[in-house]
Amino acid sequence: MSTTRTAWSTASRGAPSRFDLIALVLVIGLLAFLAATSKGVLAPITTLDTSPVSLNPWLLPGYVARTTLRMLAGLGLSLLFTFTYATWAAKSPRAGRILIPVLDVLQSVPILGFISVTVVFFMSLAPGRVLGAEFAAVFAIFTSQAWNMAFSFYQSLRTVPAELQEAARSFRLSGWSRFWRLEVPFGMPPLVWNMMMSMSGGWFFVVASEAISVGPTTVTLPGIGAYIDLAIRQKDLHAVGYAIVAMLAVILVYDQLLFRPLVAWSDRFRFESEPGASVPGSWVLDALAGSRLIARTLRRLRAFGRMIGTALRLAPGANSADTPVSAANLDRFATAFVGALLALAAWQAVRFLAPELGLEDIGTTLGLGALTALRVFVLIALASLVWVPIGVYVGLRPKVAGVVQPIAQFLAAFPANLLFPVAVAAIVTFRLNPNIWLSPLMILGTQWYILFNVIAGASAMPGEMRHVSNNFHVRGWLWWRKIGLPAVMPFYVTGALTASGGSWNAAIVAEVASWGDEHLSATGLGSYIATATTEGNFHRIVLGVVTMSLYVLLINRLLWRPLYYYAERKFRLS
Repeated sequence: MSTTRTAWSTASRGAPSRFDLIALVLVIGLLAFLAATSKGVLAPITTLDTSPVSLNPWLLPGYVARTTLRMLAGLGLSLLFTFTYATWAAKSPRAGRILIPVLDVLQSVPILGFISVTVVFFMSLAPGRVLGAEFAAVFAIFTSQAWNMAFSFYQSLRTVPAELQEAARSFRLSGWSRFWRLEVPFGMPPLVWNMMMSMSGGWFFVVASEAISVGPTTVTLPGIGAYIDLAIRQKDLHAVGYAIVAMLAVILVYDQLLFRPLVAWSDRFRFESEPGASVPGSWVLDALAGSRLIARTLRRLRAFGRMIGTALRLAPGANSADTPVSAANLDRFATAFVGALLALAAWQAVRFLAPELGLEDIGTTLGLGALTALRVFVLIALASLVWVPIGVYVGLRPKVAGVVQPIAQFLAAFPANLLFPVAVAAIVTFRLNPNIWLSPLMILGTQWYILFNVIAGASAMPGEMRHVSNNFHVRGWLWWRKIGLPAVMPFYVTGALTASGGSWNAAIVAEVASWGDEHLSATGLGSYIATATTEGNFHRIVLGVVTMSLYVLLINRLLWRPLYYYAERKFRLS
């Protein structure tokens, strides 16, 4: 029996626990963190003008704390979005035919486009207050976190083993109970790893999210993103170094306090009758499990949840015969509404573009999109060759994963745009072809989706499969063909699909790079959109974004989606 389970049993009996003090310190620390970082969010927005961001390194802890709170808020919203959107898409085939392509488009559309469209709305929620700008920043971070989490949970819901579904039907679990007792626990291990990737990926966009533009006015929120932006504009390499060290420190902290406990906790939901040789551990989880205070709180929360569940079951009409019909009608209405919105958006795009652009412009963007698509394919293939074997190796060894986890989070969180000057200097010095050597910049921030999802897949491999392979001495390519690749294939496809969409997004900044007076550009759809943005040509911007979305939809429909369904059908545990 693990230390955590022993601690839970001890705490539940009410025996004295040495972990009470640690749990109390953690709770008080959390409350102090929330109080300190939320201070000033209701202040007038003019206070940001009187207290601008400073490069003083002693202010970095406060900036890092503010940014971390925004990222945690975005992560919470992403989790809520995942549980609703992905569940709807997985449970309703009719809705899934629309929702999944919409998700494909959302992950490929430039995040800066989300900010420009929605910033006015979020600022209006709290006019004249810092809170409105905070809402806009959190939403920008949300758009960088939600899509891969939704894809991961959708994949998990589609691959729930038939034995578990039959057990849920045998116990006559309601839809609500089945969701929380079966589907969420089954999908939790890969979801946790994608949450880590989302948290790390959010660091890349904090620079844009903490500089909110409203017309000619730019509101700069205090945070490490604004700090890095100011350091780059002032070419202060020391300040950039301070920011990187601060990022590393905070990643190590929330890895210990948040993600490592989640990884250890989610390991209990692995689909196997026999645990693996070793399981991940967490001193925080052990402390919380051994605390009588936490145990009492959890008992009261479970009692409250049971009371709510009973009330819902006894509510008028809860078990009526027309409930399925009503749900079906609601599903049809929602699907029709989403379809109408998509049709309206397409019609408005055509009306906007037709007067100013012709067939020649469309042909140009299609050709440029083909070049960018070629880069994406090559980069995804190279990243897969590197990270799939590493991910499988790490995922099968919890102790190694505990060491690699914070390192991978830091590398995924490292702002790839800080490496752009180095790339530009190398290309200019060695007279390299920008069309080739700017391409790797597209995958720097997105390759980690493959690694994290493969680790999740390998860690979810049942212990019985490993024991069987060891007993029969299955090694080498035979092991990869019969055990390794089938076990991680659904997870790999999810990671590759998300990495592909993210690479299209990153092409806008990766195909155009500059440092000082040196400006380099690669021929492709990303540079086309970047140039149009610089020139303020909104017609070409819209045409480029629409073309990019069509390419993403076409590639996903012809490649990733069939591969996804094949992996789902061929390699599910049932």
